[in-house]
Amino acid sequence: MRIGIVTDSCCDLPRAFLDQHRIDILPITIRSGDSTFIDRRDPAATRAFYATLGDSEFLSEPFSVDAIRQRFLDQIVVDFDYVFCLTVMSSRSKIFDNATQAARTILTDYRPIREAAGQTRPFSLRVFDSQNLFVGQGLIVAEIVRMAEAEATTSAIISRIEQLTHCTQAFLIPSDLAQLRNNARRKGDKSVGLATYLLGSALDIKPVIRGFQGDTHPVAKVRGFETGVHKLFALATSLIEGKHLLAPTITISYGGDPAAVAAMPGYADLRSSAGKHGVDVHVCEMSATAAVNIGAGGLALAFAAEHEIPFD
Repeated sequence: MRIGIVTDSCCDLPRAFLDQHRIDILPITIRSGDSTFIDRRDPAATRAFYATLGDSEFLSEPFSVDAIRQRFLDQIVVDFDYVFCLTVMSSRSKIFDNATQAARTILTDYRPIREAAGQTRPFSLRVFDSQNLFVGQGLIVAEIVRMAEAEATTSAIISRIEQLTHCTQAFLIPSDLAQLRNNARRKGDKSVGLATYLLGSALDIKPVIRGFQGDTHPVAKVRGFETGVHKLFALATSLIEGKHLLAPTITISYGGDPAAVAAMPGYADLRSSAGKHGVDVHVCEMSATAAVNIGAGGLALAFAAEHEIPFD
């Protein structure tokens, strides 16, 4: 059985990994005034987009129901027999709802297309809400890839996805609070108010934001971006050393050139520990949608653990 994976451009995984495993990306359109950026997870284009952020306000538009349907019927229903579609958390985007609606018509319209291509096996499609964002979404996609390559059954993969959507935790640390505050204000989110912004800017205090089980909110504060990053890497390292991970994967994204992550405090220890324990570490540029929310220069990391892990 040919298993395919579809996700959206919020998914933080390296472009080379996406291409190697033929993971199809549903693009997200980002608008600001008269400017439009279509996020297709192109590394160079994404890094160039970071430079345009400034103090602008942005609106994100997910792929429409019709566009998703057409994308599948044009090629995906021929290339694969069973497709897992995993989206960014539905509480932050309509793409899960759009994909779910599109799936209904895809599953009724695919037959003549496959027959014309000489495919006699039925086509199957399952859409999942990752209940997470960016690196958390990427971790679950990477685990689907690992299981598919190990020739796991589709029922086993479904069970694994359902487990990971409840156990994956993503932590995001912004470098500059300005974009985070602007975006929160536009959405009516008071988690980064004016007083917090002014104090944080003056004292270099950064919020640590967690994505977990369909929710995002600040869970801690740190003084200094590098301090927060070091704590985050140390937390992931301790989970690896203690064998507390539910999936042998750590995903990391950075709102800039991902090569810079190698020099960040604590990263060398994380890579060393991951190498000893057979844990894959995927590092990539942060998605444009993530940068719109937390600003350029931020860092995010995700892992899956059986219990909720506090950020100390």
